[in-house]
Amino acid sequence: MAKPTHEPQPALTSDDEGTNQGKGRPTPKRKEREAANLRPLVSNDRRAANKEARAKYNKARDRARIGMANGEEKYLPQRDKGPQRRFVRDYVDARFSMGELMIPVMLLVIVLTLVPDPTVAVASFLVLWGFFILAVVDCVIAGMIVSRRLAEKFGKEQVQKGVRWYTAMRCLQMRPMRLPKPQVKRGQYPA
Repeated sequence: MAKPTHEPQPALTSDDEGTNQGKGRPTPKRKEREAANLRPLVSNDRRAANKEARAKYNKARDRARIGMANGEEKYLPQRDKGPQRRFVRDYVDARFSMGELMIPVMLLVIVLTLVPDPTVAVASFLVLWGFFILAVVDCVIAGMIVSRRLAEKFGKEQVQKGVRWYTAMRCLQMRPMRLPKPQVKRGQYPA
């Protein structure tokens, strides 16, 4: 093994000073680096710490809200989790339900009750009750269909409790107001 020969380096002149490869300062000691990284657990500036915590909380809450609206399983509440609940949501969102029109019909009835003619008010209440009965019948039929389809897909013993109630509650909401948001188009029933 040959020994490396060390030749003396030529002395730097004033012309060579710009080409110096060093960083120009000494390497900091470990104690100095740890002291620079040391932060108190509770900030001395309470306002800044509260503002930072609030911003962090708002960001997490917004992410969870968007995730829930998009139907991401991780952000859904317990009542909406699972493949059976997704199947129910997709089935209800694919069909038209009478319950979707419940809020507009109620608003119309409220406006019609302001008409001074009592026959218009009575007729509007009869229409409201008739519509309400139709919506309930529609919810019952949708619940029966969904339970039968879930039994075919997952097995009769595997169907979760409360599927019919979940179906009815989803049927009674206006489509744009449903959470999680509908993931399927009308007529696009789940397989």
